[in-house]
Order: sequence, then structure tokens, then C-alpha cells
Amino acid sequence: MANKTTNHINRYSDKHLEEFKVILDKKLVKAQDELKYYEEQILEITANSGDDHGGDWMDDSNTNNDMEFLNDMAIRQRKLINDVQNALVRIENKSYGICVVTGDLIDKRRLKVQPIATKSVAVKNARPAPIPKHNRSIK
Repeated sequence: MANKTTNHINRYSDKHLEEFKVILDKKLVKAQDELKYYEEQILEITANSGDDHGGDWMDDSNTNNDMEFLNDMAIRQRKLINDVQNALVRIENKSYGICVVTGDLIDKRRLKVQPIATKSVAVKNARPAPIPKHNRSIK
């Protein structure tokens, strides 16, 4: 679709940006609550495990698996919080919803489903999929 005015800025309206801000604010609060939960669980396991290491290897293994899982979940939550905060900065800068590759607007439906998206569906689907580790050949 060609634009006849050269000064037109391709972005979402302030009204739309406010709608997305509400969605992102809710997502941020939820992510922060989940991170707090994971951190509390990690502290609880750490406090309860104390000096019990070396007793029952099954208990040690389960505790280590739980800690690894909780640490992975906490890392994911921190990344999500960072992504949401970055999206909120883009809203403030009025650059939210603009594909970082093409400069076109990301479809509003995509942003409602994935409000931290920085690429359009077409761009995301066009990139080559990463090769799973178990399918990589050693040379």
C-alpha cells in the first residue's frame, strides 16, 4: 500500500498504544509475581536442604533437579520481565508495534497474543529454524 504523504509516520495511534500498555502492565505484574514465587521456592529448598547433602543420593538428586528447574524458570521470568520492560519503553518512544526488520506495523492481532513481539509473523516465519542439537553433525 503506497503512501502519498512523505511525512507520514507508520505507527500505532496513542489510543492503541495505551491499550497495549494496559496489556503489558498486567503481564509485567504477573511475571514479577511468578519470579518472586520461584525465588521463594529456591530459598526454601536451600534453607531446608542445609547440610543434608551426602545422605541419600536420591534425595540429593531430586533436590538438584528441583533447583535446576526453578533456576531455569527464574531465568525465563527475568528475560520475560526484561522483554516486557523493553516493550513499555517502545510504547513511550511511540515505536511499539513496528517490525524491527521491515519497519512495517506488526499486526494488532499478533501483538494482542504476543505483546512483546518485535517482528511481524512473516519475518518470524521467514527466518531459518535452528537445527536441534541432537541433529547437528560433528565435523
